[in-house]
Order: sequence, then C-alpha cells, then structure tokens
Amino acid sequence: MPSETLTVTDNRTGKTYELPISDGTIRATDLRQIRISPDDFGLMSYDPAFMNTASCRSAITFIDGDQGILEYRGYPIEQLAEQSNFLEVAYLLIYGELPTKEQFETFRYHITHHTFVHENIKEFMRGFRHDAHPMGMLLGTVGALSTFYPDAKLINDARSREIQTHRLIAKVPTISAFCYRHSLGLPYVYPDNDLSYTGNFLSMMFKMTEAKYQPNPVLEKALDVFFILHADHEQNAGTNAVRAIGSTEVDPYSAVAGGIGALYGPLHGGANEAVLRMLREIGSVDRVPDFIKGVKNGERLLMGFGHRVYKNYDPRARAIKKAADSVFEVTGVNPLLKIGLELERIALEDDYFIKRKLYPNVDFFSGLIYEAMGLPAEIFTVLFAIPRTAGWLAQWLEMTADPEQKIARPRQVYTGQRRRDYIPVSQRG
Repeated sequence: MPSETLTVTDNRTGKTYELPISDGTIRATDLRQIRISPDDFGLMSYDPAFMNTASCRSAITFIDGDQGILEYRGYPIEQLAEQSNFLEVAYLLIYGELPTKEQFETFRYHITHHTFVHENIKEFMRGFRHDAHPMGMLLGTVGALSTFYPDAKLINDARSREIQTHRLIAKVPTISAFCYRHSLGLPYVYPDNDLSYTGNFLSMMFKMTEAKYQPNPVLEKALDVFFILHADHEQNAGTNAVRAIGSTEVDPYSAVAGGIGALYGPLHGGANEAVLRMLREIGSVDRVPDFIKGVKNGERLLMGFGHRVYKNYDPRARAIKKAADSVFEVTGVNPLLKIGLELERIALEDDYFIKRKLYPNVDFFSGLIYEAMGLPAEIFTVLFAIPRTAGWLAQWLEMTADPEQKIARPRQVYTGQRRRDYIPVSQRG
C-alpha cells in the first residue's frame, strides 16, 4: 500500500521533500519549506480564481461536476426538490439533519415570527430612487440590518448566532418583496404568517385589494422547488465572499450583504437575465441555426449553457425542467420556450457542444419560468438571493465553528518595481 505522501524534488537545489496528502489535498503551507536560501520566503502556489485550491473543509454540499451530482448533506437534490419543502431543506443545511416533525414545527414557528421588519427599515428603503435595481436595494438594506440588531456582533454566542440565522431567513423575503413593490411604486405588503414561506412571499409581492391573498398552489410549489435548487452550491463566488467577510468576525448581516454583492454580478446570479436577452435577440426558432453558427464562429455568446463546475447536465436543470411543465399549464407557455428547447436539442446532439461539455444549466430554464409567473427580469437575482441566504448562513455557521479558519488573507505574486528613491516634483520629467 503506497504511503499518502507526495514526493517533490526541487531541481534548483536538488533537495527532495515529502508532503503529506490528506483527503486528496496537500497543505499549501507545506510548500513553504521548499526554499533556495534561509531568507527565502518559500514556495507558494499560484491559483487565480481558486481553480484548484480548497479554502475550507465543509460537510454541507457535495458536487461531482463530471457525473452531474449535487447533494445537500448527502441527500440528492432531485429527491429534495421532489419530496421536501424549502424550510425543511434550510433546516437540513443549517443543522445537518432533516428535522423531526416537532423540530420542523419549532423551526417554522421561529422563522414565521421573524418575518416582520422594523418600521424604520421601510423608511430606509423609501430613500432609494424609484428606478433603483432591486439587487442594489437588497444589498444595502440587508447590510443596514446590522445596525438594528447590535446583538448580532456576538458571533461567539451560539444562541445569538441562531437568532440571527432565523431573522435573516425570515426577513430577506420580506425585504425582497418590498424591493419589488418599491420599483413599481406600490405600497409595501406586510407578511401573512398564515401562509407558507413561499406563499407568504407571493402574497407580499402580488397582493392588491383583496382581503386575503391566496397563492396559486402550483406556482407556490414551483417557487418552493426553485428555492430548494438555489439554496446552496458549495464554494461559489457568493459563498466565498460570505466566508471571507465572515472570517473577520463581523456580524452575519454584513457577511450576507457581501454574498448578495457577489451574486449581483452577471457572471454569477444575473445569468438568467442574460439568457432571456439572448432568446429575445434570436427572436424565432427558424433563426436558431444562424445563431448557433455565430456561436461556433466566436461571434455570439451562448448564455445558460456550460458551468464552471458541471461537465455534465446540471442536475438542477433537470429538476427545474420538471417544475416548468406544471407552471406553464397555469400561466401558458412562454413564447421564448420554443426557442430555448430548440437550442437545448441542438446542444445535446451537436459534437461542437458535446466535446466542450456545454449542457444547459439551471439559469437556462429559471428565467423563462420566472417571466411566465409575471416577474420582471430585474427581480430574478433577488429570487436567487432569498434561498441562497440559508446556504450562506449554513456556511457561515460552519466557518465560525472551524478551529482552522483564520481571517482570509491570500498571498500575491508581486510583479511591480522595487526600491525606488523619491524624486521631488521639480526634478521629474
């Protein structure tokens, strides 16, 4: 049986080193012993964008991109999407196990009784321009929550951490709905705690003059599925931001606001907006071949296909495609769907896409469904942030309990000039 070590020979000095291998990794700091002189800092690894660097140990989400596998705490995403509900999945992510009936009812009670926000939050949000992007509003407002709950700074207190977790999961949908209503110039709708988590969100979004809003059960269930699919996704840009900011021991509201900021970017949470723009640009099914030709020639960008992690069909795309059928039965088929399905058909059959492993991802279908539900593209990323808050908090809680975690401080490879003497301005030139 070979030993779990890596033998490295430094050809600069001829010295050989043995580095321990654990869980398929070596510790980057073990490279520091490889040096050419006593005053040498030691060898570092250079890995822009963390393409092959593990920043933490985590027991929350497992992804096998080559096989198209996504699991939360060991449970396949397909099973959770079909059989569970979002609050149960949020409990699973945070506490590590599916709840008993009694545990779930207690958890739901705590979430339900934190859905209201301080009235000053409403006044704060009214300060945004009428055309402010909902994600910018969400980012600013979630960050502002830290000023309303000074006890959130007690991050080493387990009970305080749990309270902030309940508050954030409960209040982010309320703030998100307020962002939507603000953009339309409509009055904010208070939470209705008789409804489910997603039903309450739909009520705060769409309630008008009716005394009691009753969400369509099909759309309510579909939104629950979407929330489950987006709840966590391992160490993506948003989660990395939450962990990096959280490593400074700041309150969780500030850390989650950082995650929202990362999610705001079109390469992260804004991809489904880009899919809709692409489909509208194509315009009709008969123009798909020309668009595909443009993609192959490097003239067009194919949005919603391929993934940094998945080199197979995105398992979330399978689950969301199932939910799409039930949604379209209620709303009618989005006319852009035919274009999307033709693009998908070609991508799954054409060697150009197969060789490059460009399969549809979750963003490809989600925008079509959200639009069919009557939601504007500007709110799509907010809908991503609501469930991802549960995942971010699970990651933040795990990080705070990890004795190996320290304040995030990556190294750099310095490429600038060295040792220059100051020259008075009169002598420069």
